[in-house]
Amino acid sequence: MTHELDRLVARAHALLDRLEALMPGPHTPVDWKASIAFRWRKRGAQGYLQPVTHVHRIALQDLQGVDRQKALVEQNTRQFVNGVPANNVLLTGARGTGKSSLVKAVLNKYAPKGLRVIEVEKQDLLDLPEIVDLVSARPERFILFCDDLSFEAEEAGYKALKAVLDGSVAAPSENVLVYATSNRRHLMPEFMQENLEARRVGDEIHPGETVEEKVSLSERFGLWVSFYPFSQDEYLSIVFHWLEYFQAPIPNRETVRQEALQWALQRGSRSGRVAWQFARDWAGRQRLKRVKR
Repeated sequence: MTHELDRLVARAHALLDRLEALMPGPHTPVDWKASIAFRWRKRGAQGYLQPVTHVHRIALQDLQGVDRQKALVEQNTRQFVNGVPANNVLLTGARGTGKSSLVKAVLNKYAPKGLRVIEVEKQDLLDLPEIVDLVSARPERFILFCDDLSFEAEEAGYKALKAVLDGSVAAPSENVLVYATSNRRHLMPEFMQENLEARRVGDEIHPGETVEEKVSLSERFGLWVSFYPFSQDEYLSIVFHWLEYFQAPIPNRETVRQEALQWALQRGSRSGRVAWQFARDWAGRQRLKRVKR
């Protein structure tokens, strides 16, 4: 009997240990001076802010071909850091055109004025209310950054993001905004069959409930900023900007032009990212030639 009781007690202790591991514990103190950017990380059920050791130091002037987009996002961010009304921002459109880089660039410019960025992965969006509570009393201004965001139907993070944007009983925190990037305008896949749900009322066309539900999330972002594929001339202009940035020798401009176009053709894209990659490759090859000499 005693042996059986000891075994039950041991199992109870093991069960309690497992439950304690799942229960949220006290927050790890955040070293707010360690960085201007943080990532939300999870250790079991416990979330914490991890300072980013090496922040991407891209500057606004390095983003070429997106002047209108830069002006919109920078103006909104300037309003935010100065404590006047500003909007959550959704940046959508062509890949590699500078959506994520623009968020990093405004962080670098306005960090001296108290701007901070917290990057949150899609699987951690359910923790957004917890993150907001964690920073709501801080003097800094926080952008919750969700990169390359998209949802499938019925994902839990979809409703969590809607609630943080403006759908909760609690008012949005005054020192927090959400900036998200996506290749999808409405953050969810759109199917042809959904158009069949549309109905005609008088002379007006009313979208179906499925479409309305998908639009309801993107509508909660007050500022929509769209990015478009670059023309050949815009792409080449970006290439030469980055070659100058890398201080790469250009013995023959036409040769560089042809190689840059061939590089883009092989990748099926004339984007800022592809231009940056070509410039790095060209600069590296030219410097290696000098070393070999």
